[in-house]
Amino acid sequence: MTTEAHKLDATAKEVLKTNDKGTYTIPTSGLYPYQWNWDSAFAAMGFAQYDVDRAWTELDTLISGQWDNGMVPHILFHTIDAGYFPGPDVWGGTGPIPSSGISQPPIAATMARMVFDKDPAMGARRFAPLYDKFVAWHQWFMDWRLDKGAVCITHPWEAGRDNAPDWDGAMARLDPVGVGDYTRRDTSHVDGDMRPTKHDYDRYVWLVQQGNRLKWDEAALLQQNPFRVADPTMTFTLLRAQRDLKAMGESLGRDTSVLDKHIRTLEAGAVTLWNDALGSYDSRDAKTGEWANSISNASFLCWYGGIDEPRMLDALELVMSKVSYGVPSFNPMDPKFDSKRYWRGPVWAVMNMLISKGMNEMGIKQGEQIRQSTVDLITEQGFAEYYDPCDGTPAGGHTFTWTAAIWLGWASPSARV
Repeated sequence: MTTEAHKLDATAKEVLKTNDKGTYTIPTSGLYPYQWNWDSAFAAMGFAQYDVDRAWTELDTLISGQWDNGMVPHILFHTIDAGYFPGPDVWGGTGPIPSSGISQPPIAATMARMVFDKDPAMGARRFAPLYDKFVAWHQWFMDWRLDKGAVCITHPWEAGRDNAPDWDGAMARLDPVGVGDYTRRDTSHVDGDMRPTKHDYDRYVWLVQQGNRLKWDEAALLQQNPFRVADPTMTFTLLRAQRDLKAMGESLGRDTSVLDKHIRTLEAGAVTLWNDALGSYDSRDAKTGEWANSISNASFLCWYGGIDEPRMLDALELVMSKVSYGVPSFNPMDPKFDSKRYWRGPVWAVMNMLISKGMNEMGIKQGEQIRQSTVDLITEQGFAEYYDPCDGTPAGGHTFTWTAAIWLGWASPSARV
C-alpha cells in the first residue's frame, strides 16, 4: 500500500474520531449536528475496520431510537442544538428519543452484516438482541410503504436523495400554505447554490408540519399525505437489507421464512419500477402513476439489490461517459442536471460504493471502474460530502463521516487486504 493511502487511512480515522460523540457519530460538525440513520450505518462499517466493538455501539444507538410501530427515524436528536431547523419541536416525533417522523434508506442491516463478518463470534453475541428489532423495522416498510411491491417515500428526505428531480412532479402539486417563516441551517454553512432551493424547502417543511399535525399516524398519513413516490433507492436497499438480515438470522438459528416472503414481494415490486420508454429503473408517482423519467444513481442500485439487469449497463456506460468521476446523481444529458446542486447531479462516494459493491458481487467489471474513480476523487479532493462529477470539486460539508467510512471499509487498499 502506498504512503498516500496510509495517510488517507489515518486521516479517515481522524474524521471519524472528530465526529464521534461517544455512542454515535454526526455526519459533520455545524451542518449536521445529530445522528442520521444511513450516515450512522456507514459509520459502523468504517469503525469495524479497526474497532468492531465501537461499530456495534453505533448500531445499538441507532436502533435505540426505534418507535413502537417498528420505524427507525432518519434523525435522532440526542442533544438539542437550538440553531438547527427543523428540530424536534417541529417534528413532534413519538419515539423514545426525540426524533424525526420518517425513516431513511434501510442499509443498516447490510452494514451490520459487514460488521458481523469482521468477528462472527462477537457478531452473533451483539446482533442477537438486535435481530427482532431489525425485522420489525423492515416489517414497518412492508406494512406502510409499499405500492405494487415497490417501496414508497412519503417525504423527499426519506429517500436520502432530498432534492432529486425524481420528486419534482409530486412536489409541484404541493401548496405549502401556512408554512410560516423559518431559518435554514444548511445555507448558513454551505453555498446556497449547492443546496435545495427555497421552493423545495417550503414543501419539505409543510410535509413535516402535516406529519406532526397527524401525530405521525401511518394510517392517517396514507390517506392524507399528497406525496407518495415509489423509489428505486428504497426498493433496492430494502431488498438487499432483507437478504442480509436473512443471512444473519440463519446464522443465529432464527426462522427467516417471513423474510423469504418479503424478498419475493420486493423482487416483484422492482419490476414495476422499470420504465420501458426510458430504458431504466425509475421513480413512479404512486398517486398518479406518472414516471419521473429520471435516470439517477439510484437506478443503478439494482445489482446491489441482487437483481442482474443487463439493460442497465448501457445506461450506466452512457451516463459515466459524460462525466469524469463515478456515477452522477442525475443524468448529465438531462436539462435538469446541475453538477453542484446536491442530488441533481453531484457524485456521492457512498452511492458509488453501493453500486460498485453490487456489480462486483455479480462479476460485472464496471464495478471496479467505479471504485477506482472513487479512490481518485477522495485522493485528490479529501472527504467531502459530495463532489462535482465533471471536475471533482468538493461540495457540501467537509470532513464527512460517511465518506471517511467508505474509504476505510471499501475504497482504501487496506480494505482489500
